[in-house]
Amino acid sequence: MDVLENMEGDNVLNLSRMDLDTVPLEDISEEKQNETQQLLLTHNRFSVFPGSVACFRNLLFLDISSNRLTFICDEILELGKLKTLIAKNNRMDEFSLPKDLGKMGLEIVNFSGNRFEEVPSQLLELQRLKSLSLGGNRLKTIPPKIEHLISLELLYLGGNGIISIPPELANLPYLSYLGLCDNRIQGLPPQLAQLNSLRSLSLHNNLLTYLPREILNLVHLQELSLRGNPLVVRFVKDLIYNPPSLLELAGRIVKSRNLCYTLKDMPGNLVSYLDSASKCPNPKCAGVYFDSCVRHIKFVDFCGKYRLPLMHYLCSPQCFSPCSSNSQSDCDSEDEFNVPRHRMQKVLLGTARALKPQVFFLIWLTELE
Repeated sequence: MDVLENMEGDNVLNLSRMDLDTVPLEDISEEKQNETQQLLLTHNRFSVFPGSVACFRNLLFLDISSNRLTFICDEILELGKLKTLIAKNNRMDEFSLPKDLGKMGLEIVNFSGNRFEEVPSQLLELQRLKSLSLGGNRLKTIPPKIEHLISLELLYLGGNGIISIPPELANLPYLSYLGLCDNRIQGLPPQLAQLNSLRSLSLHNNLLTYLPREILNLVHLQELSLRGNPLVVRFVKDLIYNPPSLLELAGRIVKSRNLCYTLKDMPGNLVSYLDSASKCPNPKCAGVYFDSCVRHIKFVDFCGKYRLPLMHYLCSPQCFSPCSSNSQSDCDSEDEFNVPRHRMQKVLLGTARALKPQVFFLIWLTELE
């Protein structure tokens, strides 16, 4: 993100590490107050946001991180030009913000390292917001209203207790970086494939055992972090298959034999049921399924280089590929048997040419000759 990084010059006022609990306006000339665009108040003793900051009318960038901040007062609303607000490592929660904060023109907000148990509703009203960081808080959920942040390009929610991802997250057209690492996420909604601008997806240290096959549609994805997930452990044998009902068995016969049916032949609810049939994705099977299906994990090429476990649904256990006794995987897809075992190795990949060095993948790598 385009954060102001030049922390030197006439437009910068650095009051960090001065053991302050108030802003000493008496020591700052009115001219300096007017020309200041970047104000640094980090590592002081502020417990309440200093209302005197409102005197800096031309402020664009404010960093009040690493204080004891528990509350931001309404005076911040007078900073009409403020674009960046950083308040990391404080003691704020969802009750710490003024109710009209959402009316500001903020573009970058970083409240990581606080005590938020839910995303404040005020933040979801910031229509110009491009970057939102709430890492290291106490979040359990991502609100569906996150889709209201239509300008968002970066969303970092790592280091929380998030269990699931709402499909509404996929309605952010400009989102290019999504950080969800160090949570308790067990699965991804297939709707995430609609994030056409996504270039970096950080999912390491979660509880993922598979990825939806729709993830392959993220053609612009350059960074995918998956280390620390149980992606290639013994989850395949734990899958449960519930036998189909008599209704489903009858429906499968009607659909597989291409029997004609109309509203004249049966009630409308049965016609709707038959029309809801899903075709088995196994190319060697012509079957269909309705409510009863088998969850199947298959290792699929990603970008022609990486092997990722993706999930799809099959109509019956007979559609499974043969299981291997090789300890490298509990059950490999047919495609894996086309590759000699000596050419397959389980690796922790540290870097690739198109990737940043700090991004890691827990994947299957097919060695190139």
